[in-house]
Amino acid sequence: MAVARRPADRARGSAPWRLAALLLAGCALAACTTVDEKPQVVRDLRGNDPREVRRDAPARAEPGGGAPLAGTPQNDSEQRRRASIRLELAAGYYQQGNYPQALEELRSALATDPNFAQAYGMLGLVYMDMNDRVRADESFQRALRLAPEDSELLNNYGWYLCQTERPRESIAQFQAALKNPLYQTPARPLHNAGICSLRAGDLKGAEAYFDQAFRIDPRNPVAMYHLSEIYLKRGELDRARFLSQRLLASYPPSAEMLWLGIRVDRRAGDRDSVASLSAQLRRQFPSSREANLLQRGAFGD
Repeated sequence: MAVARRPADRARGSAPWRLAALLLAGCALAACTTVDEKPQVVRDLRGNDPREVRRDAPARAEPGGGAPLAGTPQNDSEQRRRASIRLELAAGYYQQGNYPQALEELRSALATDPNFAQAYGMLGLVYMDMNDRVRADESFQRALRLAPEDSELLNNYGWYLCQTERPRESIAQFQAALKNPLYQTPARPLHNAGICSLRAGDLKGAEAYFDQAFRIDPRNPVAMYHLSEIYLKRGELDRARFLSQRLLASYPPSAEMLWLGIRVDRRAGDRDSVASLSAQLRRQFPSSREANLLQRGAFGD
């Protein structure tokens, strides 16, 4: 389906594509970022891959040719082209948090092409952020009836289930998303499955999913962050430190990344690194939750 945090994320204390959700809906609804792209600031590693665009905008529709005759295959293509333009506009409004306008564009898209699965998928995302669970679920279900093997729709529906306190149900959706061998971003449902496994209390399963995501995409920040946390809790400091240092070297630091590095290096006895990272956390994120924890000495030992 990633992503500057939206107003809805801040209000719930969680992010889609913690969505991540996230950020989503098919490289038709996805900015499929490669590992060679310039990294962005990692803002929320508990649920988002920062390299994704906010739930992922649809691909820009190609300009059409002459007007086709009604009832022909060309007319069907023209309907989809027009609906895709509306979907693109809806994605832009969605990224801005302008849900009423996004809904209006999606309704126009579906009036033009009632069988446009990706439009129903985005409708589900909008309703999810509006906390309208009934309509969100209906939209995702309809999208999947139209395109039952669409990996991005499956991934997004899985994330919706996870966000609505059904993490165990979500795992089946992520696993189904991974069945398509041509799926371009398999690390995304893998790290989502890891996050949702943690929420379900399955630490062993979560580690396995994060490990798979890291093996597929060695610069996946969500996988690095969670694996480092897991190794830290288990006392495997060399592995925890390798990943926390790799994370800090790969992306501009966030408060979460710095706090992880501080805790890992503190356990490893590297006082100079702890002092440096602590100063950086206080300077760059003085009002953050992590800076408050540092001030109180709440290292979670």
